Amino acid sequence: MSIKDKNGPNVVKLPDNTILSRADLPAKDTRRWVVSRKLTVVRAVVYGLISLDDALETYAISEEEFFSWVDLAAQHGQKGLRATYSQFYRQP
Repeated sequence: MSIKDKNGPNVVKLPDNTILSRADLPAKDTRRWVVSRKLTVVRAVVYGLISLDDALETYAISEEEFFSWVDLAAQHGQKGLRATYSQFYRQP
């Protein structure tokens, strides 16, 4: 079952008045997580386009990894999701 087969909204309106749709979500076989893909998945879950369980299952990511994306995006914005800057944003 693909993410497009799930129940729920097909689009959501974000606070900046942009629209996020299911078509904007990364492919389910995504293995290379660039900033834009991470941010799209985080926004999709936070704004109710897909459920957390659907995101974890579809993209084969752990709950810990997802919530680290959420925390980094909330604390540092889009730059916080960059892998090359992880040493600046992640505390041991």
